Amino acid sequence: MSVPIVLVGGLAATAAEQVADELAGGDTAVVHHDLSRVTEGVVRRRLRHRGEDAWTVLELGHGCVSCTLREDLLPLVARLSERADVGRIVLHLDPRMEPEPVCWALDRSRVQAVVTAVDHEHWLAQATSDDTMHERGLGGSADDERTLAQVAIGQAEFADVLVLTGPPGRLDAAFRRLAPAALLAPLGGVDWLTRLPANARRGRPDNAHGPLLRGEPPLHREDGFELLLFSERRPFHPDRFHANIDVLLDGVVRTRGRFWLASRPDIALWLESAGGGLQIGHAGPWLAAVDDWDGVDEDRRAMAALGWDPYYGDRGNEIVVLTDGADHAEITAALREALVTDAELAAGLSAWDGYRDSFLFTDREDELR
Repeated sequence: MSVPIVLVGGLAATAAEQVADELAGGDTAVVHHDLSRVTEGVVRRRLRHRGEDAWTVLELGHGCVSCTLREDLLPLVARLSERADVGRIVLHLDPRMEPEPVCWALDRSRVQAVVTAVDHEHWLAQATSDDTMHERGLGGSADDERTLAQVAIGQAEFADVLVLTGPPGRLDAAFRRLAPAALLAPLGGVDWLTRLPANARRGRPDNAHGPLLRGEPPLHREDGFELLLFSERRPFHPDRFHANIDVLLDGVVRTRGRFWLASRPDIALWLESAGGGLQIGHAGPWLAAVDDWDGVDEDRRAMAALGWDPYYGDRGNEIVVLTDGADHAEITAALREALVTDAELAAGLSAWDGYRDSFLFTDREDELR
């Protein structure tokens, strides 16, 4: 039987360490990589198992989080998994690390739970910050361009359990919309491992063409937080969408969704915002632009067939926005204003090819705006 893996992390480093301590003992092996000197190529690794507590200093040729994963963590997990005296592995992640890329690298079928420790007092400020991780002294490599907000959101959004350092409060409403399938648990005790719901993520990433409201989050306003779903079939005019896109930043905690630019009719694009940062990337072709569907994921085929339009196919815009103070009517009006007009829609692809496209990315690369 495969050895189960529990990931424990979060920007609330002290709380994450307490959770890891509570999971330690018995046949559980706890692994922690201290990445405070990773940009110098030095990583300190701690391994605890059956009373032993050993630190090892590692020197990596190219100091970065991905090097740590590739060169030490994954081989170590493989070795521990082969030992008869190891019944569970806890990966206590450095606060710089996000759980999703770690789960991508692991055998995700072995992930029992992803746990994120959250500081009630500071999380919202982190999740809406414009600061980079480097500016906060938390860079994962010399070229780490992530923002603090991207990491705070990514750690919370991917969690099966959110361990909260404070009492229930306003942030609970945000988490019920950001990670609706996650358990909200107080610091102290790990009984939540036996209470994970059937729809727990357990390390499985979202599909860019899957449901955006995974876990059925509440849509009503609660303690200032509210979800907005924008859904339209016609494409965005690239220049107007670029001019209006900042409406997804002010008073917004998180934006996620796929969209269609008239100037790129065959390509599905993916949009994410966290705090003051916004990222747009390539999400592959629309199925309406693909002749051969062999090899296409069955779930994606089903999703496309469910909403197939005789004219648009599976093309369209679906964007989910988690707001904290932003005006939903203003966001909706700005996005609708960016859609092609009836006259532009009638002009068709030949006219759309000539539209100025201000988005600075190629069809094969992701770019940060």
